[in-house]
Amino acid sequence: MSDSVAVAKPRHSWRVVDIVVAAVLGVAVGVVFWGWSALYPVIGVATAAFPPIAGLYAGGWLIAGVLGGLIIRKPGAALFCELIAAAVEGVLGTHFGMTVLISGFVQGVGAELGFALFRYRKFNLLVAVVAGLVTGLFLGVSENILYNNQWAFVWQLSYVVAAMVSGVVIAGLLSWFAARALAKTGALSAFASGRSAKEI
Repeated sequence: MSDSVAVAKPRHSWRVVDIVVAAVLGVAVGVVFWGWSALYPVIGVATAAFPPIAGLYAGGWLIAGVLGGLIIRKPGAALFCELIAAAVEGVLGTHFGMTVLISGFVQGVGAELGFALFRYRKFNLLVAVVAGLVTGLFLGVSENILYNNQWAFVWQLSYVVAAMVSGVVIAGLLSWFAARALAKTGALSAFASGRSAKEI
């Protein structure tokens, strides 16, 4: 029993390289978040006839958590990366203001829960999709509270469903393919995700 505990601890403990790479990843995706936010007014116009469908665009703000979790593979990685990315987006400037930090926290917790459901032992396509689905759910519910509270329930429900679909496709599938591509280049050789490219 003591041997199994001793083996499990290093697997979940953070190394300096984990912190550095997670921070760099968060900053890089934060710039993407900023660009994604800049395009949102266009999406607003395009979805004016039925605003809830804009939830299909929301998955772009969920990539940091899912991708960070897939690469770092440590408890807290998804939340850390999502928070860093949100902070960078806020500092660069967005019409959402610093409420992006609240969103980043909530969405990071959602992605974290997706990985926790598998006890941080699997990081395959199914896990990525589930993490994307859960964080999409968290995004949809939180944004209905923060921004869409005047909508009818059917609209709010439609937005949540759209955000979950977006979470699966953009945050889940896209992050999985991105992590796999990075692993195959050897850029992640210091991580378990890089040493098991076939798994992810």
